[in-house]
Amino acid sequence: MSSGNDCQPQTLTKPTLGEREAAELVDRVFGLKVSWIGSLPSYDDQNFHVRVSGAGAQEYVLKITNSEDSQEPDLIEVQTRAMMFLSAEGFPSATPYLTKDGNIMSLESAGNRPGSKKYMVRLLTYLPGTPVAKITTNAQLLYEIGRLAASVDKVLSEKFQHPSVKSLHRGQFIWNLANVPLLDQYIYALGQNKYRAVVEQVIEQFKDKVIPKLSNFRACINHGDLNDHNILVDSSSASLETPQYRVSGILDFSDMSYGYYVFEVAIAIMYMMIESPDPLSVGGHVLAGFESVLPLTAEERGALFLLVSGRFAQSLAIAAHTALLYPENREYLTITAKTGWKHLMTMFEVGQEAVEKAWFETAQAYTQHTP
Repeated sequence: MSSGNDCQPQTLTKPTLGEREAAELVDRVFGLKVSWIGSLPSYDDQNFHVRVSGAGAQEYVLKITNSEDSQEPDLIEVQTRAMMFLSAEGFPSATPYLTKDGNIMSLESAGNRPGSKKYMVRLLTYLPGTPVAKITTNAQLLYEIGRLAASVDKVLSEKFQHPSVKSLHRGQFIWNLANVPLLDQYIYALGQNKYRAVVEQVIEQFKDKVIPKLSNFRACINHGDLNDHNILVDSSSASLETPQYRVSGILDFSDMSYGYYVFEVAIAIMYMMIESPDPLSVGGHVLAGFESVLPLTAEERGALFLLVSGRFAQSLAIAAHTALLYPENREYLTITAKTGWKHLMTMFEVGQEAVEKAWFETAQAYTQHTP
């Protein structure tokens, strides 16, 4: 059993602007007239899809950051600069529309009452495409997502520079995979059942087998959230039987932090498993794509099963906690849980050795032929 601690779980005040308020914000801060606006799903920030009128009408995403994260302007600045850098490097990443004052973001009050909370506001280019969550993935796309995960981290770690990059050292950030042990403070939300027992098992194994080896992994900047809703794709072939996909958008850099290359591939594997009818086969294709850019070391490979399990545990426990705080957003918050519990339980039932064998044999097959 994992031990509790006295640390209180993070609570985030999610913005709750109405569409009219959001449209007025776009006009006041960015000088653009909104012709249409609609809300987009979000975990702890608030997002709107916005169309503006005028010559060369454009589409944007208005991103209103939760009140706690809004108090870290250096962090939001460096995340936004990373998006701009990746776009310049040829990745399909959004870029900010500047405020009337020429800035990439602005701290704004929500409401006119004294003491109203302030939220950091950005207007980002709208990226076309379909979320991976809404299609049936195939081996070719899983391989491409693996390549993307490695390529993003590699170019950020080797070439991205900014005075505030040190703010990505987020020691207590709950979504950093190194912080699976901090889940002790969230598992209360799971109640008392077999699921809680598995999460407790993941935490203990993580403490024993992963934490002592972190210093042997190769460090980098992680995007940290390449999930099935944050990767957009379009089909580059007319064949409905064997569609060929290309990535058309990378969304949501708010989980960026310093971590390790192996974290990114583990996170990608876990989220691609969520949407797959054959989840245990997914890892090999994603791993092959990742290793075509950045081959893992033996120690990194040896931690992969527990890292994927750790991300499942993070996603499921934090979602249960957050859904208790924001029951009105429960449906979106528990998307992963619908299949996540089943996949995590299956991984543990099949066992680490068998799962790794399937992943590594699939990845090995790619060295003979690339998809």
